[in-house]
Amino acid sequence: MIEARSASQGHGRLPRLRVGLAWLWRVVRLWLIALLVVLLGLMFFEESLIFLPSGASTGVWNPPGLAVEDAWFQAADGTKLHGWYLRHERPRAVILFCHGNAGNITDRAPVLDALHRWVGASALVFDYRGYGRSAGRPTEAGVLADARAARAWLAQRENVPEERIVLMGESIGGVVAVDLAADGARALILENTFSSLPDVAACHLPWLPVRLLMRTRLDARARIAAYHGPLLQSHGGRDSIVPIELGRRLFEAAGEPKEFLFYPNLDHNDGRPGDYYAKLARFLDGCP
Repeated sequence: MIEARSASQGHGRLPRLRVGLAWLWRVVRLWLIALLVVLLGLMFFEESLIFLPSGASTGVWNPPGLAVEDAWFQAADGTKLHGWYLRHERPRAVILFCHGNAGNITDRAPVLDALHRWVGASALVFDYRGYGRSAGRPTEAGVLADARAARAWLAQRENVPEERIVLMGESIGGVVAVDLAADGARALILENTFSSLPDVAACHLPWLPVRLLMRTRLDARARIAAYHGPLLQSHGGRDSIVPIELGRRLFEAAGEPKEFLFYPNLDHNDGRPGDYYAKLARFLDGCP
């Protein structure tokens, strides 16, 4: 009788095990389908998630107290581009400013004013394709080509060689500036810039294989070794978009001379403190 009960119990456990395994497979299958949908969505909409432009209908296009000159020029593929140029009578430097992935040049009017007023520089800030009044749609290759066209326009307008222009960039714009600097620059200034875009994505989506899947690389760390000039890099300690370790990773890959400014209380989109532009002016005074 005891053996009969044991066999009956064994036969009862087997159907329950099968039901449990079937339920587990349904859960795993749903999770895999959801993961596949997320991955396909990220891959299909990748550029739309990276580049967040504001169009010509957004922003103040006649900034009060700022005598900007409209700059119109074309990328190598013929894309028509727009920027703001602010000339200084006796410039300490000629600066090309590459902005981040969101908004347009109207959001950078205060930066342009500070570069002119506090640094004593002639400066150009421009919109990548698809931003502001610039035509086209942003891509990795496109924004890098746009920056080359902007540098050429500024060099001609200021009558200086392209390699004498100071390159300055914030966030993604810092990667654009690094790419240009590899061809030569008087100095390189980076704000809240990262080692590579897949590194940033991996910090925010550690459960996805983004390093393998992303087409857009924007790999500043691989490019900065080709730059052989002064570097001034700054980063906020509370940066919630680009963790500071990614900025330090980029800084470590750069050659000398270089200086790192650490602002412990600043987040990614916070403005720079009052003494920042004074430090920037002193940095430029030390550049050959």
